[in-house]
Amino acid sequence: MILKKYPFEFPAGQHQNCQTLNELTVENLPRDGSLGRRRRYRAGADVWQPDDRQDSIYFLLSGQVAVVLTDMEGREVVLRVIGPGEPFGELCFCGAHKQRESTARATTASEAVEIKLADFMDYLQTSREALAGFMFTFCLRLSDAERRIDVLSHRGAEERLGRLLLHLASKRGERDADASGEVTLPVSHDELAQMAAMSRPHVTLTMGSLRRRGLVRYERGQPLAVNVPALKAHFLGLT
Repeated sequence: MILKKYPFEFPAGQHQNCQTLNELTVENLPRDGSLGRRRRYRAGADVWQPDDRQDSIYFLLSGQVAVVLTDMEGREVVLRVIGPGEPFGELCFCGAHKQRESTARATTASEAVEIKLADFMDYLQTSREALAGFMFTFCLRLSDAERRIDVLSHRGAEERLGRLLLHLASKRGERDADASGEVTLPVSHDELAQMAAMSRPHVTLTMGSLRRRGLVRYERGQPLAVNVPALKAHFLGLT
């Protein structure tokens, strides 16, 4: 069961050129609180469960929520980590009679606004700014989903983890890379296992192999350092 706090999100790629577009956030909602209901969740509480209907969209006000799937062996795979201000639960707007098939769980004490889909669709027709933000957000999440599919499509453990690490480093790279191109990621082996759909022991074994090759650096109690140029050369053939 996911109870830990996730310090980052899967990067959606580089979108610095999209200067005129803004993502949909809670700031796009009416200031008077007339849209939706506030709901509070303790750490570890479910926002929704797999059998629940897809009849609401949520905006996180505070805390953190992880959206996960459970595989046939009972392992949880993290689909998305939601931070304050972000919308979630919006995958299907014709899904009032469909089941979620995922679990959304508060990883810390959290508060969110729940809005029924019909009410939210009515609101989008009255706010061009919210509609534009909604469409841009979907573009970013589609880009993110495609990159994650690419990561998970690789059956080899080393290549899957290597591409996942490059994916996580891509958004942090420009502001956090040192002179050698090394990027520090605040992520544990447990979290990598949940994102890569691998077992914890398998991740530890594979990360040990990457460390021996000089592709990553880490010690107990220390953050993970990723050698981005070396990873690109090794897994993507880029120098």
